[in-house]
Amino acid sequence: MTSANNLSEEQITAIRQWAEEGSELAEIQKSLKGQFGVNVTYMDTRMIVLDLGIELKSESVEEEAPSEPEGNEPVADEEVEIIDPGQAESPTGPVQVATDEIPRPGAVISGSVTFSDGEKASWMIDELGRPGIEPETSGYQPTEADLSEFEKHLRALLEG
Repeated sequence: MTSANNLSEEQITAIRQWAEEGSELAEIQKSLKGQFGVNVTYMDTRMIVLDLGIELKSESVEEEAPSEPEGNEPVADEEVEIIDPGQAESPTGPVQVATDEIPRPGAVISGSVTFSDGEKASWMIDELGRPGIEPETSGYQPTEADLSEFEKHLRALLEG
């Protein structure tokens, strides 16, 4: 896993510039690989951007003009559902996060997540506080909304 602490000043400056130019996370991820040979996951890229305090333009535009929920759509704060270990998970719906009773080797805390489209992944935070996520389906990348909800759960878990 790569974190902001592992990057050079040149790489950090490039990430800031790409973000100012309107690049999205996937584009930043590809640029890091293409220009610097730094192979990072989508989740690592998201955490690097957060650690550096960079606000992506596409995200800030969405935050400035939130859309009203229609019909029975859940409000963003209601989408995270914490599941006790062993509790059954529904195949589709809100992001569902479960925490392992005993963390995986090398992890301070670990668990599983089911994204709104039913895709599942294992997650962990290692001794250095670096997050990791491994989807069951190779190459799967959750939506920005799902990652945001997953991130809210992890922050709540770490803060309290």
